[in-house]
Amino acid sequence: MGECAAQVTDMTGGDPTPSDVPDVLAPGLRIVFVGINPGRVSAAAAAHFANPRNDFWRLLHAARLTSRRYEPHEQFALLEEGIGVTNAAYRTTPGSGDLRRADFVGSGERLERIAHDLKPAWLAFVGKEAYRGAFGARVELGVQERTLADTRLFVLPSTSPANAAVPWDVRRRWFEELAGRAGGLPRRENVRAVVVDEQERILLLRYGDEYGHWWVPSGGGREAGESDEQTVRRELEEEIGLLDFELGPLLWEREGWTLEEPGFGSFLSRVYLVRVGRFDPPHLTEAHELRWFTAAELEHISTRPLDLAERVSRASDS
Repeated sequence: MGECAAQVTDMTGGDPTPSDVPDVLAPGLRIVFVGINPGRVSAAAAAHFANPRNDFWRLLHAARLTSRRYEPHEQFALLEEGIGVTNAAYRTTPGSGDLRRADFVGSGERLERIAHDLKPAWLAFVGKEAYRGAFGARVELGVQERTLADTRLFVLPSTSPANAAVPWDVRRRWFEELAGRAGGLPRRENVRAVVVDEQERILLLRYGDEYGHWWVPSGGGREAGESDEQTVRRELEEEIGLLDFELGPLLWEREGWTLEEPGFGSFLSRVYLVRVGRFDPPHLTEAHELRWFTAAELEHISTRPLDLAERVSRASDS
């Protein structure tokens, strides 16, 4: 540990807890993130997730959990966004693999006190090992059956550079799900179309932000009173100028959580097949680009849903 460990006041009313990185806690937060323990870079900065190769702060902003991208030294400003941060273990180590079982003694009880006394809506564990250290159980990513008082638990992929094998898009999807679930906003119904031409190519639209871009089938939100077919026809006309087509079968239905659409926290999406002859879209509206792809090419691009290539393949085989 550092030469002078910060004395962190225990917000749940216990004794001050020695740590190189202070807890960021307050009553009534939306989410308290639980890291595994401070690394050396974070200890030196006295800030959570301070390694510049750690994606935590970028993922917070990309998932719309924060209104802007914060830097580690601004960690206490997260409280204004309804977000806090703590660790499952307080001891600083070169890596999480250097932790011992003794480092987690009392961790579960401390988190339970945080849930009982400070009443955050969610505790979000940044990595499966943070949850395992606190509760001694192996888990899958996502919402957990266990609760602490009225606080729900969610497990995210680790944002550490040591977890680089998990792609950015996958980690971002889990952060987006947490954001959508924690937002308490209504669900939006979407209707989309996989547009396929006579060469069996698939038409996709490209969207993006400062953190990357992705390709999606054409379509959008269903308006009140519309049927699925009416939504598809309106959206295809507005987005790509496609008018003359027959609506094919429903390929799949999918639900998920995200704050991507303002005012909504989740979605239910139905995707239909639309076959066309030779078609050159006369215009493009909101998307940055549109392009025809072969089924094989889908495996090498970023798409939403992430498993679009697999879904298209299954639909082709059915």
